[in-house]
Amino acid sequence: MRRSIIAVAVVVAAGFSGDVGAPAAGADVPALGPDFAFGVAQSGFQSEGHNRDSNWLRYGRQGKVGEPVGDTIDFYHRYAEDIDRAASLGVGIYRTSVEWSRVEPRRGHDDPAGWAFYDRVIRKVVDAGMRPMITLNHWVHPGWAVDLGGWNRPGMADDMVAFSKRVVDRYAWADPLWITFNEPTEYVRRELQYGGLTPQNVGRMADGIVSAQRSIYRHIHRVQPGAEVSSNFAYYPIAGVQDWLESVFPQRMRDTLDFVGVDHYYSFSVTDASVAHGATGEFWKSSQAPESIYYVLRRVAREFPGKPVRVVENGLATDPHGKRPDGYRRADHLRDTVYWLQRARQDGVDLRSYNYWSLTDNYEWGDYDSRFGLYTVDVGRDPALTRRPTDAVAAYRDITRAGGVPRGYRPTRPPIPCSLVDVPDSCANPAVVR
Repeated sequence: MRRSIIAVAVVVAAGFSGDVGAPAAGADVPALGPDFAFGVAQSGFQSEGHNRDSNWLRYGRQGKVGEPVGDTIDFYHRYAEDIDRAASLGVGIYRTSVEWSRVEPRRGHDDPAGWAFYDRVIRKVVDAGMRPMITLNHWVHPGWAVDLGGWNRPGMADDMVAFSKRVVDRYAWADPLWITFNEPTEYVRRELQYGGLTPQNVGRMADGIVSAQRSIYRHIHRVQPGAEVSSNFAYYPIAGVQDWLESVFPQRMRDTLDFVGVDHYYSFSVTDASVAHGATGEFWKSSQAPESIYYVLRRVAREFPGKPVRVVENGLATDPHGKRPDGYRRADHLRDTVYWLQRARQDGVDLRSYNYWSLTDNYEWGDYDSRFGLYTVDVGRDPALTRRPTDAVAAYRDITRAGGVPRGYRPTRPPIPCSLVDVPDSCANPAVVR
């Protein structure tokens, strides 16, 4: 999903000092192995359509974002065929979310039809041979919660926990991986940006999310022994930002994270600041340095020693025609990224899985311009909402079949020295293609 660009000063982060070692120069990069899982990701609001009243439905209708969501790619009616598409890729994880507003359109009154939809989705994922990764909050909450004050009121966390417990009780049988809050810092920022949160209540929302995380974590482990629970954190391409963000949520939540969930999309270096195009929403103009995921994973291994890591979201933005000014193709970006995943694991990072964002193009929080899908869908000009495979579909099938890119593969783009994703480590220990 799209990321906001925050203008900040870059500060020097602590040097890399973990136990991650480097193999001998010239060594090939081994496959990720049978214990590694590839996956795909999406969210309910961005893909389902036919949404119930919510904060984000209102933002669209109030003109606070570029365009309303409409019925997006109509996953609500086409979920079975899309899940089959995911299974055909050979992936083992299917990430989606349960929309609170769909199952509880009025406070205290659950909608059986809403629950039945998710019953069908989760059953289909399991029957297709994949493990669900269920997100409990992907920035969307019901309209009735907005009317009560949203995260400005102390009781919002309790309502969120009550909803989450019902989801957990209903779907624990599927042995899902759990994501409590999707990118909680972005959730806070967007609520503040669009008027759902007043500035004086930013701390209240942050504290409420942490409190809800703790309650949900305990409940999941009571209901589903051996469960894996986390929140996925947006890894910004500027070290100083990341230091601050980690103090807001990840470090406060670390005792309720069974793994560290990472989202990462864009790079930033002293020679390439094109990530600034995100400020205008033209994310496809932001150039890519796929080795930045390698730096991110090394940093996470250092900051959260002993915790496994899962890449919950990663992908490439193209324009509405599937193009990029730099000519980078989705298939090449995917292969290059997987190479660096293999390098990170080879160098000692306990990396367990990788999800591609996203299975299909969808609503990117305000418009349909940025395309991230393995399958492209032209919502604005194709009433049939045809799913058309990009070149990355075949590439992903090859990757999942082989457990990675083959020995001898070399990324299509050389690493950029001294990436600002993590300084000074990226300068002192630069990524090297082997």
